[in-house]
Amino acid sequence: MAMTNLQFIEAIAGAAIKYAPQFGICVVSPIIAQACLESGYGTSYKAQYHNYFGMKYRKNRLDCHSGYFRDGSQEQKADGTYYPVTDDWYAFESLDAGVKGYFQYTSIPRYDNLKGVTDPHKYLELIREDGYATSLDYVKNVWAVVEKMGLTKYDERVIMEEETKMGYTNSPLIDCTVLSPNHSGQRTHKIDRITPHCVVGQLSAESIGACFPNGREASCNYGVGYDGRQCLIVEEKNRSWCTSSSANDQRAITIEVASDKTAPYAFTNEAYKGLVELCIDICKRNGFNKVLWFADKDKSLSYEPKAGECVLTVHRWFTNKSCPGDWMYNRMSQLAAEINNALGVQSGNDDVAIKIPNDGKTLYRVQCGAYKVKANADNQLKAIKAKGVDAFITQVDGLYKVQVGAYSIKSNADVQLAKMKSLGFDCFITTVKMADEAFVPRKSAEEIATEIWTGKCSDSRWDVWGNGDTRKERLEAAGYNYNAVQEAIARLYK
Repeated sequence: MAMTNLQFIEAIAGAAIKYAPQFGICVVSPIIAQACLESGYGTSYKAQYHNYFGMKYRKNRLDCHSGYFRDGSQEQKADGTYYPVTDDWYAFESLDAGVKGYFQYTSIPRYDNLKGVTDPHKYLELIREDGYATSLDYVKNVWAVVEKMGLTKYDERVIMEEETKMGYTNSPLIDCTVLSPNHSGQRTHKIDRITPHCVVGQLSAESIGACFPNGREASCNYGVGYDGRQCLIVEEKNRSWCTSSSANDQRAITIEVASDKTAPYAFTNEAYKGLVELCIDICKRNGFNKVLWFADKDKSLSYEPKAGECVLTVHRWFTNKSCPGDWMYNRMSQLAAEINNALGVQSGNDDVAIKIPNDGKTLYRVQCGAYKVKANADNQLKAIKAKGVDAFITQVDGLYKVQVGAYSIKSNADVQLAKMKSLGFDCFITTVKMADEAFVPRKSAEEIATEIWTGKCSDSRWDVWGNGDTRKERLEAAGYNYNAVQEAIARLYK
């Protein structure tokens, strides 16, 4: 199956970032753009041979090719006229080999001036002057691709992946870098903690980075915007000023996440997902194979992690603040579980469900199917609701589970089970500990306000959020702050 333009860019970028440092090249955005332009994002005839850079065959120049093929091309004279050429062109066995071939091709003395260049536009100017291409508009055309596709973000990844002093690296996932001068320099303790925060505002990644200018006396290692985009603010090798505790900041990666401005300071779905992805990456790069959440200040701060372990901590343990807000604090167990699942550690939480009061009791649910395809789960949900029964879908380990009820008394679940069977549904009772309950990330108050105003409801238990007491009950059952949502409605629509 052919790759999309973005998939092609990612594939070329991965190989370019891999090989660039080996050949002394510091930027990859112009190289990715060259491949896009020269090969039509991998769709040209030459691209069938993994020749994405229009490289003519030169005997004994490369050692990673698999042969050559015959093909034509157009070249441009100094007066602007074009003329046809037919020549032999390099063939490669894979995309990776084709990209490696580019770096070998440009490693001859003629291209030595490309080494160490950190300005991507300058790189294009030099390679054009070196005779790589004959097109008079080559620099302009390639640079247009760099700008259109936002390729300079890959240059930051080259820098970060090479910056391994003292064993520290930075996340390759980041979308932007806004470095703050507010830090204490090199850490005095190895990294063995992660501390998520709420930034108190639905800010973009760039805006979070801009929150920590000189004189602010605060900072963090990373920021995650409302849309899940991530910003590097203080490099991992340096201690940020984030949790009101020097001891914690010396050993923790601190992450500020966009949130509502009012309690419980909810994150958007996208921001929460961005936090999870960033934490997983932090663990993998720093050699952690297990994340621990004790939900207890004294136990967490006195615990000395074993090799491969990382402890989650929170700001509220060090000062009189609610950070990271009740919304995130109530999901710290879920955060640990999702990270551990990605690291190959069993979380012990088999169910992820709607938010309910966390009183430590066992909940009993009636499960009426588990599907790999969401459309099938949607059909089952529709069939159950057609019988006048409220139900919902929860996604767990790649399965869409259709469930009814959340009972603290098993006999009530038994009654519901009998009812569902009488209606013709094949079902059984499943359990989950409320103390271990993992909660589904929610939308912002503004997003829910928009749903209410337009007559929609993202919670599968109801078709609409309703009015008056009904709305209040449903919002609170789903874990939202009723007052915050009402304020958002008044602010946005009245």
